[in-house]
Amino acid sequence: MAQAKSQEALDNAERYDAGDYNYQDYWKGREYEDAAERMAFRRLLKGRHFRHAVDVGGGYGRLCIFLEKYADKVTLAEPSQKQLDIASDFLKDHPRIEKKKATAANLGFADGSVDLITIVRILHHIPQPAPEFHEIARVLADDGIFIMEFANYTHFLNRLKQVAKLKRFPAEPVDIRRPENRNDNEPPFVNHNPKTVSRQLAHAGLKVEKVLSVSNLRSPGLKKILPKPVLLSLEKLMQPTLAKTYFGPSTFFLIKKAK
Repeated sequence: MAQAKSQEALDNAERYDAGDYNYQDYWKGREYEDAAERMAFRRLLKGRHFRHAVDVGGGYGRLCIFLEKYADKVTLAEPSQKQLDIASDFLKDHPRIEKKKATAANLGFADGSVDLITIVRILHHIPQPAPEFHEIARVLADDGIFIMEFANYTHFLNRLKQVAKLKRFPAEPVDIRRPENRNDNEPPFVNHNPKTVSRQLAHAGLKVEKVLSVSNLRSPGLKKILPKPVLLSLEKLMQPTLAKTYFGPSTFFLIKKAK
């Protein structure tokens, strides 16, 4: 099963290697979302320092330079060769950041050897992440921290829609691709139920210690009306306050090994 999941992740990476897709382009116009995620990391990592941080599926290394502030060594573990090639240029002034071709289901590190693992905007490509969680639990140090972001299907706007339809939230991940894109040539793209993700983590011996609600004001309309500093001032208040309600479209978990 683990081998099959690892091959599936590589197949997804090959889809991103095809064509002229550049993940850097995705972040143009998303400065608020980028800043909101960095804000969440600063909250969760405040006062901590690590021996080895691994950013799993980190694309071209967007967050790796940020993680250098918190770790002696940083590794970008990315399955897409195209993104690694882009990372070589993006990280050219940061020679201490290692680049490694690897999937979340097969990281290739020794047991208990990594004390900070991060996964951001990756889980939406992994409908059933049990093998990935078991692999992370394997390589995570006993005193290590795993920070994971994922697309939250139970966010506020979806909640209103479900209430209007008199429907309960599905426990299973929800495929949000357009019908014409639901084929084997397109990578999976799902939103997750946070409660299900928590249970999946627990099955892998991992425990959620802290939650943040992130990108709470992710709206093209709001971004046109409100300046970025105002959005981020509000975001700073909302991240911890709305965490337990899973208000925002993006959820951050701080995770440790279960004792």
